[in-house]
This record gives sequence, structure tokens and C-alpha cells, in this order.
Amino acid sequence: MARKASSHARVLNPQPEVPLSHSGICPTPTSDCLTPFGISVPPLQRRVVRCQSAGDNPCMASLRQREVLMFLLILSLATAPLWAAKDFVMPHAENAASYPSHDAHSNEHVTVAIDLYDSPPKDDVFMTRYLLEGILPVFLVITNDGDKPISVAKLDAQLVTSRRAKLEALAVDDVMRRVAHVNVSSTNPGRVGSIPIPGTAVKTKKAQQQLNEVNHARFSAFAVEPHSTQAGFLFFDIQDVRNPTQGAHIYLTGVRDSSGNELMYFDIPVTPAGAPN
Repeated sequence: MARKASSHARVLNPQPEVPLSHSGICPTPTSDCLTPFGISVPPLQRRVVRCQSAGDNPCMASLRQREVLMFLLILSLATAPLWAAKDFVMPHAENAASYPSHDAHSNEHVTVAIDLYDSPPKDDVFMTRYLLEGILPVFLVITNDGDKPISVAKLDAQLVTSRRAKLEALAVDDVMRRVAHVNVSSTNPGRVGSIPIPGTAVKTKKAQQQLNEVNHARFSAFAVEPHSTQAGFLFFDIQDVRNPTQGAHIYLTGVRDSSGNELMYFDIPVTPAGAPN
């Protein structure tokens, strides 16, 4: 009997076990024990799964890549409105005489017209809602039907309301202080502010886009060649001004002929006669 017991002991005695850390398998799944497809096995299932480190598991690496791509996607969506800002396109200008609000000097063959951009769809050309900031954009059109060029380098525009309030056209600096709430330098218009402050990147980028828009939109011609038209925008500060356009006029001075002689001032009604108020 002792001999049989010894025989059975030899049969039942297994080979020396190899430590699991060296065998590459684990009896129960943990957070580091995954199937080849990256699926965790429930603890109650008596299955032996091969242990793989996160760095050696291609599924885990793929998961990390998906997380990075998702983060980049969310970041791009968050900044989409900033980069989606449209570029300003100057409206096409017709001959100044074709606009309802105009003043013609027939002897000099020069006509000046204005067109208000204070409501949609016209003011959709801008990314900035200037009227909400108390600024009135006015499209200025100057047509030279003569045979010699005229100079508009020293142009001066003034909006005079029915209550005799006199409003000068704003410089770029003044427009930016109102709409972007930042200071810009006239000597360095391509720069917004001074040293960037952390956390203000979005505001600074938007201000730069607004500055670009104002620079592209403003009337910046120095001369009007014979039989041609020049156009651009004037900006007037109408904040706290009651009925700024009703019965108002824009007076334009500084237009000079080819000999340097200044022409008589132009008087353009903001609201043409017979137009609804």
C-alpha cells in the first residue's frame, strides 16, 4: 500500500511551477491583463490571458492616438469661430452720380456721393457690428469725369446733424478703441497693443482682424484719375447722438484740382429728399 501511494504521488505531483511574472500569463485579469483584442476578461471567467504592458499593447497605443486626435478635434472646433472670420471685401462703387445722396460740381466734373451702411444686408460686408458700438459707417464715392486727375490726399469730412452737432470722421485709432477696446499705434498700425498678456490671445487675434478690416475699408485714396472712381468708408461716432442721420449733411473739403487749387466744399444730404425717414 505504501508503494502504491508513492506511485500515485509521483503521478499527481506536477512539474515545478514557473512564476507567473516569468511565464507571461496571469490567472485572473487585472487592469494590465488584456485579451489580444484589448478586451478585459471578467474575474469570474477561469481563463488564462496573456499579460501585456500598455506600451506593448497595440490596442492601447491606438486608444491613446484616438484620444489625442479627439483632443485636437475639440480644440479646432473651439477655435473655429476665431479662424472663420471673413475677409473684408470692398463693395463695388458705381459712378457717384448714380447714388441718391450726392453733390456734383459740374464745372470741375467731380461728383461726390455717400451711402449709409447701417442696416442689413449692406452692413453684412463687415465682421464688426459698428452700429452696435455707436459708429456709423458711410460709404464715400468720388467720381472724376474730367480729363485731369484730382487730389484727395487732404480730404476732410464732417457730419452735421439737424441739431447742428458736428461730428468729425474717426481715425483708425479711434475706431479701434471703440470696437476692440484696445489701443493701436498710428505709427505702427500692424500691431495691436504692446506685450501680449497670457489669456488674451483670442481677444488679441480678434482685434487684429478688426484692425485689418478697418484699414481695408477706410477711404485711403490719394488721388482720383481722370474718368475713374475711388471709394471707401468713413466712420462717425454717433454714440449718444439723437437722430444722427435724419436731416443731416456731410460736408467734404480738401478736394484739389491738378493745379493744387481747392474745389468748393461738397454738401451731401445724408437722407436724400423724398426718401423715407
